[in-house]
Amino acid sequence: MTYQLPKLAEPEAPEKNEVVLIANGDLRLSANQMCWPAQEAMEKTITAAIQREGWTVRRGHPYKKDEEHGFIGSQKEGMAVFKNIHPDAPLIVAEAVWQYSHHVLHGL
Repeated sequence: MTYQLPKLAEPEAPEKNEVVLIANGDLRLSANQMCWPAQEAMEKTITAAIQREGWTVRRGHPYKKDEEHGFIGSQKEGMAVFKNIHPDAPLIVAEAVWQYSHHVLHGL
């Protein structure tokens, strides 16, 4: 009996001069919602600086309209985010309000 290994999908390679930006959050929805405006402002500042250097920024995960924030809210979500980021992609973990990267560490 032989076992067929599953074929893993390879994430799309980054474009030239493209960096992926991710943002670790908190397990508490209310904390993520309260802190999102500060994170969003910081991401705009970072994006503008990176663009001045000729690079583009792609968020590694979307803003969640239903939750009203764009943070990674759990370790499980963090692992799912990294499944879609190419291992050779330049990566920025940008944190305006948290002092830890608990939800993204495992994916790194």
